[in-house]
Amino acid sequence: MGRLWAVIKREYVERVRTKWFIVSTLFAPFLLGLLTIVPLWLISKTAAQSDITQVAILDASETGVGKRVQIALGGGPIATDTAKTQLVVLDTTQLAAAESAFTHMVMKKETRGYLVLGPHVLDDTVARYAGRNGSSLADVSRIQSVVRQGILQARLERAGMNPERVMSLTGAKPLELSAEQIGDKGREGSGGMVKFLFAFSIAFLLYMSIVLYGQNVLRGVLEEKQTRVAEVVVSSISTDTLLAGKVLGVGAVGITQQILWVITSVAVIHVREPIMRAMHIAAPSFTLPSITPGVLALLFLFFVLGFMLYAAIFAAVGSMVNSDSEAQQAQQPFMMLLVATAILIQPVLLNPGSSLSVAASIVPFSSPVIMPLRLSVSSVPWYQLVASILVAAVTIAIFIWIASRIYRTGLLMYGKRPTIRELARWVRRSA
Repeated sequence: MGRLWAVIKREYVERVRTKWFIVSTLFAPFLLGLLTIVPLWLISKTAAQSDITQVAILDASETGVGKRVQIALGGGPIATDTAKTQLVVLDTTQLAAAESAFTHMVMKKETRGYLVLGPHVLDDTVARYAGRNGSSLADVSRIQSVVRQGILQARLERAGMNPERVMSLTGAKPLELSAEQIGDKGREGSGGMVKFLFAFSIAFLLYMSIVLYGQNVLRGVLEEKQTRVAEVVVSSISTDTLLAGKVLGVGAVGITQQILWVITSVAVIHVREPIMRAMHIAAPSFTLPSITPGVLALLFLFFVLGFMLYAAIFAAVGSMVNSDSEAQQAQQPFMMLLVATAILIQPVLLNPGSSLSVAASIVPFSSPVIMPLRLSVSSVPWYQLVASILVAAVTIAIFIWIASRIYRTGLLMYGKRPTIRELARWVRRSA
């Protein structure tokens, strides 16, 4: 036990003291803060700089749509900005010349752009816009909405209806539907998009942690093999103890980093609103969904299960190769299992109770990511949870047994990469 603890301590201390660990631990919450603040800041800046009132409307429809669009773009009937929005009523024969003239005006920056309403705009619902902000999705979307509303009002008027009355009835406040989850223990509260994003973040964090720290185990084993350090270490400690210490030590590093990420991320979420208010940015409300201690314990358990499974696999891969290029090739089949798990995240989020979701949460290679994902968005039957844990535990025991035997022989072998038949012989001989 003393030697095992010495290996765990060595693996843990060496990694937490590295610049990579410090930088990655601090960078993740910083990146989270940037992703929650910078996009909203850019949107506010873009909205402030956007001015779609400075456009010209070339109306050849003879329906009054152009006047309605002018009023809407200018801010309404009582706004004074309609003077900036120039309305030119003309017939079809004058349209080409007017477009050419206004194109030159846009080039000289005398106006931002012009909107063309053809003679059949009420029937074909087709309009054209050209301007310096023609690539701005926000501006084009706003103009499209205004033109659509103007066409609808003109159609209502042509049908003998009162456009203002109809729009007041149909343009009421949209319905807000709140959804609440009911599980085996009763009502579990509403989560909506926040719960969806939280579940995705949990799955992504588990996925990245398993990949990164599984790779750490592989690189550590390969480095010891290349530098011949393993020969010295194995002379005083068994390979099984060395493998267990390496896996547990690197796993402890991963748990430490995840705890620090959670603490700093929660702190970032709490300080984002004051920061955004200080920057005069509208801060949408965001409340972390409530998580019971039981769910937290299960999240931790599945991380441990997933890490131990892939760490054992990567340790075996590292012990049977001799270079980084060989390691990249040998680990590809197992990396594809993780990639397949990542692909399943979205369909599981959309329907956590489907047959695909249930199967993926029990298959041991994907359950460490998929089961926590299901736990974060819905209630999972206890028998599925137990089955997932048992299948993962049995699979881990089998793979650790196989990996320890490959590790025992491969760690001290150099030169040619072993074949599948040779690996099977190593396992049988060490059994």
